[in-house]
Amino acid sequence: MGVDVIGLNVVVADLNAFPARLATNAAKAVKVTSQKVRDDARNRIAGHKYLPAYPYSITYDVKATAEGVEGEIGPDKGKAQGPLGNIIEYGTSKNAPIPHLGPALDANAEDLVTGIEIAIRQAMQ
Repeated sequence: MGVDVIGLNVVVADLNAFPARLATNAAKAVKVTSQKVRDDARNRIAGHKYLPAYPYSITYDVKATAEGVEGEIGPDKGKAQGPLGNIIEYGTSKNAPIPHLGPALDANAEDLVTGIEIAIRQAMQ
């Protein structure tokens, strides 16, 4: 008595390709959410009389590492008014905080979850 298995090679090939497809799709999800957080933070801080250049200092960067994908969003200290980021977000003893990065991240957290769910679904196809 013998057993013939047909199509298993296709399943194995799909499973072997899954990590690469997932990494690519996850990077896309993190990039889209990072853009949304950046744009949201810029909108929240725009229009302040003494911070005309600050919104444009807010950038993002997406990196794929061995551990996964990470997005970094915040003011670029090399751009005009970028070094003021911590002071603006958290305030000082003489200046009230103007939260914009934290609220932007909170407002877009669900978008990242949805994006990762889509990335997983697409990687499985």
